[in-house]
Amino acid sequence: MIRFASLGSGSAGNALLVETGDTRVLVDCGFSMQETTARLHRLERAPDQIDAVLITHEHSDHIGSSAAFARRHRLPVYMTPGTRLGARDVRYPALHEFHAGERLAIGGLEIQPFTVPHDAREPAQFIFSDGARRLALMTDAGHVTVHMIATVNGVDGLLLECNHDPSMLEHGPYPAMLKRRVGGPYGHLPNHEAERLLGAIDCRRLQHVIGMHLSERNNHPNLARAALATGLGCQPEETVIADQAVGFGWRELR
Repeated sequence: MIRFASLGSGSAGNALLVETGDTRVLVDCGFSMQETTARLHRLERAPDQIDAVLITHEHSDHIGSSAAFARRHRLPVYMTPGTRLGARDVRYPALHEFHAGERLAIGGLEIQPFTVPHDAREPAQFIFSDGARRLALMTDAGHVTVHMIATVNGVDGLLLECNHDPSMLEHGPYPAMLKRRVGGPYGHLPNHEAERLLGAIDCRRLQHVIGMHLSERNNHPNLARAALATGLGCQPEETVIADQAVGFGWRELR
């Protein structure tokens, strides 16, 4: 069984817990140490229960306080060489580098990093497996690629970015340069691209699909729900959206 929960998801900070058996990993640490610890406690977990930290890329809402958090709690950290080069603080007590396509084993979890188009040095997203079930994390991608579709095809759980609505982004408060970045091919995944990906994969095994990394200014949960529902062939009220303040509580893949 795989269990997973989000500490928070959005441009102000991201962190995800994934566990199976006695193995527990923290994916990204985009909050302060104090806030990360508080959000872990809300999920009835403590830093000393974590086995490793995985970093998707070097942007501050993902890498955040990971170095200080790892030093404080003597945790091994995994990231790509490109992410290490882009990080401001690389004083990790135990740093392990990987490339997309190289499988990692941490305790009872097998982890498959894969590439996504994003404006970071060497970004990676992950599929987690206990040998029977697969959970995919797919955020911070400017568009859906053939590789992304093939990688998450047939997964049991999918945490999928629904960052923005293009019309809201176009008419929203962001400056023109930031609008071009967010809405560009190496920015963030819009609602309709999330919908397109769901329509392109085999969804028969899916137990959970959760919309992630919503923009607070350029999206609305109802728009993201509608896109997910169309892609899944269900009703919007049946979909789930992670938020910035609380993320989402524990879910299971059985």
